[in-house]
Amino acid sequence: MHTVSLLGSSNSLTVGKILCVGRNYATHVKEMKADLPKAPVLFLKPATALVHSGGVVEIPSISSDMHHEVEMTVLVAKAGKRIPAGEALGHVLGYGVGLDMTLRDVQSEAKKQGLPWTLAKGFDGSAPLSDFVAAGRVPDPARLGVRLLVNGELRQAGWTRDFIFRLAELISYASNFFTLEVGDVLFTGTPEGVGPVKPRDALRAELVDATGTVLTSVAITVEGGPAS
Repeated sequence: MHTVSLLGSSNSLTVGKILCVGRNYATHVKEMKADLPKAPVLFLKPATALVHSGGVVEIPSISSDMHHEVEMTVLVAKAGKRIPAGEALGHVLGYGVGLDMTLRDVQSEAKKQGLPWTLAKGFDGSAPLSDFVAAGRVPDPARLGVRLLVNGELRQAGWTRDFIFRLAELISYASNFFTLEVGDVLFTGTPEGVGPVKPRDALRAELVDATGTVLTSVAITVEGGPAS
């Protein structure tokens, strides 16, 4: 069973599905040489992809090019289907930060062949995830930031105000196709600066408020892969 927790609470929630959003920052779309999406790009990770702070992400042997993608994450508080955008934030229990670890070489080959990204995005350990800050402590989720440090060096930083699709719109859109359930997690897209990691790298992802104060974080190390 894979669970997540709210900061300051002894209770935990079992994670059902992990919904992910691709191409939600224009700067990232540009660096990937892709087209701006007309609607949110959605894909799934299994709950077995979760890794908590202090854990290890192993590069699968099929890849020699695993990339980091830091993202704000959302924990679903109550079930819903076809949720109106005006009600969407009422379905949020908390906000966190996660890493959408991606096997870039595997993904690129899948794209060339018109195949799914499942192996590239959903392998065990592909979703390091922090504990969540209660939604009541976040006055405006459009005024949050994410940043990623690799071996102490800042690699990625972005603000939720720069989303192509706002959070309420993402939740509403996703709920048209996937019934949202308590404990589901939404990854909301990564800013520019994605790049490779290698064995023994130490990654720390942080969710910050408008003043830069860290609200929650997740730290993992990288192991495995052909180079190890």
